Amino acid sequence: MARLNYVELPVEDVARTKSFFLEAFGWSFTDYGDDYAATSGGPANLGLNGDRSQWTAGPLAVIEVEDIQAREGAIRAAGGVITQPTFAFPGGHRFHFRDPDGNELAVAQPDRE
Repeated sequence: MARLNYVELPVEDVARTKSFFLEAFGWSFTDYGDDYAATSGGPANLGLNGDRSQWTAGPLAVIEVEDIQAREGAIRAAGGVITQPTFAFPGGHRFHFRDPDGNELAVAQPDRE
């Protein structure tokens, strides 16, 4: 299984952007520190990344998988380039990659309890 389940936006001001999405769409966010917030509970969720050192060139689509190591191998074999090695985040692990056209995406595996 692999499904698009998350989009992360690089933002200058997390609080301001949270307020915008609350007013415009009624979305509420959970804060994860001072520079990250995310929606939860939907079929696809939105993350707001205020840490400039972690920004991607644009919105980051995140693809959920069941086996992150197997998917990393498949991406490399298909010509993708890993741009950020696997790291832990609240709720799972993920890595970033570029497809052959240079688009940056991420793969995430949620923690299973």
